[in-house]
Amino acid sequence: MKLSKGAWVTLVIILVLLIDQIIKIWVKTHMALGDSKEITSWFYIYFTENDGMAFGWKFFDKIFLTLFRLIASGAIVYYLWTLIKKQYRTAYLVCVALIFAGAVGNIIDCLFYGVIFNTSLGQVATFLPPEGGYSTWLHGQVVDMFYFPLIDTTWPSWMPFCGGEHFIFFRPIFNFADASISVGIIILLLFFRKDLSESLEKKESGE
Repeated sequence: MKLSKGAWVTLVIILVLLIDQIIKIWVKTHMALGDSKEITSWFYIYFTENDGMAFGWKFFDKIFLTLFRLIASGAIVYYLWTLIKKQYRTAYLVCVALIFAGAVGNIIDCLFYGVIFNTSLGQVATFLPPEGGYSTWLHGQVVDMFYFPLIDTTWPSWMPFCGGEHFIFFRPIFNFADASISVGIIILLLFFRKDLSESLEKKESGE
């Protein structure tokens, strides 16, 4: 059975949200903050939490950031809806759906995790603890866990400025939602720049 464009978008969003939340809930209920599990020498499950943006970056106040995410997600929903109506290519719609699903995945953490989990600091968190959560609505921490120290070395001593210093690549710790956003954006920029430009031009012209 051939799926419609809207069905593809819905399927991608549901799958990303399910995978993202299953991983996060497993980490929250099986690991304490700071715990690490080595999968390979270059891949770890390393439990961290942050209230910032993707990959743990932090620039804005927590409530402002959560509200910004909600508004941005609403804008993406409207954008997706208009793209589906105009019959854009399915692959392009899937990329936008990946970005939207990733944003919503992290919004779920911010909205609910502070209420439905107790703290992970020094212990494994409990789901719906009798004493209540570690924070309030909109103040939940985003759960991150994927850590890829592909290169772990020391700069040669002869190098200026950084000689002798420890160097790790790739240092940021991220989650499945972050990866979904990044993959969607990268594919759009690599293969769908023309579609992106056309959709933005049509939006500006009111078509």
